[in-house]
Amino acid sequence: MLPENITAVITRNERWSGDAASEPYEAGWAHEAVFFIRALKPPVGTAPKGWVEISPDGMHWVREGTEFAMPGEQDGIAVARLNAFGNWLRVATRFADGAECTVLVTLHLKA
Repeated sequence: MLPENITAVITRNERWSGDAASEPYEAGWAHEAVFFIRALKPPVGTAPKGWVEISPDGMHWVREGTEFAMPGEQDGIAVARLNAFGNWLRVATRFADGAECTVLVTLHLKA
């Protein structure tokens, strides 16, 4: 049996500032997940930490524990890898006042 794989674009050309998060994605069937977070324009201000969040229902979120540095330059890419998670996934971050980044977030899943 061939493994099942999918790549989903979950955030495209969005300007993140303040509290920000990607769209949620239902991924309970997958065994592995990799988020790629790319800066599409030069970020403004200091790049914050980002983190992975999980949810039982796609509405109520808790930090999963994986953290990463948001990209600090145009075309910079951050990565978050998971192999144990619940049904719903997203990435989130919190920018300082005046800081922002326009992002592309993709989620790569493998059964």
